[in-house]
Amino acid sequence: MTETNPTEGRNSHRKVREGLVVSDKMQKTVVVEVEDRVKHPLYGKVIRRTTKLKAHDESDQVGVGDRVLLMETRPLSATKRWRVVEVLDKAK
Repeated sequence: MTETNPTEGRNSHRKVREGLVVSDKMQKTVVVEVEDRVKHPLYGKVIRRTTKLKAHDESDQVGVGDRVLLMETRPLSATKRWRVVEVLDKAK
């Protein structure tokens, strides 16, 4: 039995991120906010850093509030470098 993992095979070098959709107003594009927790180098406190990424959504069925899995891809436009692999949680 084999499981389909987005990081297996020839795409193993591509980054995978999980984030929350904050905008879906563009056609086939969503804006996803990705949170990264890093430790401050001097004080040791854990800081939450957020980044907004534009991701390609071919089916155009992802909505605001959905938690999605993103994978890095070739540049699709001037600012779009990610694509939606799967929807982990739909917004309520």
